[in-house]
Amino acid sequence: MPIPITALYLAIFALFSGVLAFPAGKMRGQTGISVGDGGNPDLALAMRRHGNFVEYVPMLMIMFAALELNGASAGLLHGLGLALLVARVCHALGLKKDDMSSPLRGVGAGGTLLITVVAAGVLAWQFIQA
Repeated sequence: MPIPITALYLAIFALFSGVLAFPAGKMRGQTGISVGDGGNPDLALAMRRHGNFVEYVPMLMIMFAALELNGASAGLLHGLGLALLVARVCHALGLKKDDMSSPLRGVGAGGTLLITVVAAGVLAWQFIQA
């Protein structure tokens, strides 16, 4: 069964993952640090931006696929997908090495959590209705 909406967001987030991974790889090449951050705060920040992304987005993409396969509406899927894109961009821009209080970081983290809760709730509802 095709899942075109999930596929669209998978493509978008795959590209975004590459955008987040590139700075860390570039810094590794420039600094010669092969593993870890070598005490370099800029490399540590680049690693965390990408690492945080890969800690949340893959699970959410699996949830999106399950939602779509279970018949969730296109509006819900696009709403969640666009909200997740905004949240992850905000998080990446708001994640700073010296400032925990960035509003964008809060929007990104809170938005990602809210999207996860909504998706989980709809999946549970789909199960109950089955």
